[in-house]
Amino acid sequence: MPTITANDIKRRGISSIASVLEDAEDATISVRGKSTYVVMSIQHYQHLRACELEAALLEAKEDRQAGRIIDKTIAEHIADLKNDG
Repeated sequence: MPTITANDIKRRGISSIASVLEDAEDATISVRGKSTYVVMSIQHYQHLRACELEAALLEAKEDRQAGRIIDKTIAEHIADLKNDG
């Protein structure tokens, strides 16, 4: 992953980020020699979010199939909470 220094951003502004993202999906911003931030295009970010949501959906489906999810109404859940307390 390419790195952009904070000083590059101070000197060149957003063009320092834009030029790096022409050839890479994301880049690290280095502050005082330490990788601190990651920047990416909004399209790449939206793709990552979609992947994250798809993974969460698959995990929920697996939990349901494995019986780790209890299917009940809100009223039943509240009643169970009151009985446990």
